[in-house]
Amino acid sequence: MKKVITLCLFVLMAMTASAQKFALVDMDYILKNIPTYVRANEQLDQLGDRWKAEIDSLNSVASTMYKNYQNEMTYLSQKQKQTRQQAIVNKEKQANDLKKSYFGPDGELAKRREALMTPIQQKIYNAVKTICELHDYSLVVDRSSNSSIIFGSPQIDISDEVLKKLGYSNN
Repeated sequence: MKKVITLCLFVLMAMTASAQKFALVDMDYILKNIPTYVRANEQLDQLGDRWKAEIDSLNSVASTMYKNYQNEMTYLSQKQKQTRQQAIVNKEKQANDLKKSYFGPDGELAKRREALMTPIQQKIYNAVKTICELHDYSLVVDRSSNSSIIFGSPQIDISDEVLKKLGYSNN
């Protein structure tokens, strides 16, 4: 009796599996072919570089203050030493706080990235969903982010179809 149930279960699973259709997309390829994504990424990189330069400048000031302090330490009173040390610590803290506010998990860069990228990602998702419904795909896998895919047939890659659905040429 157990053998019959097991056999029926395997037959049912095989029938279900054969009815499912799968597709692949290459999100890296899709994103590189969407000009608004490329421009947004460049804009974020420039902003990040500008903010990094600002932080580096503060760190440089703190470093210079520390070197000057070391050179002049023997001539300073105890109160002057404490004042200088506190100024150095404050400058370093200012740089670290600025770094967190710009590059932290809830920082400005993350907020701007989300604001710029979420609409693009949502459009891609909607295009993929529409294509899946049209062709009855049960599963779509991103080949660019899943390193466990060893080979994917180009016949099931719908990346160009997604780009076409979004109104972009794949060239």
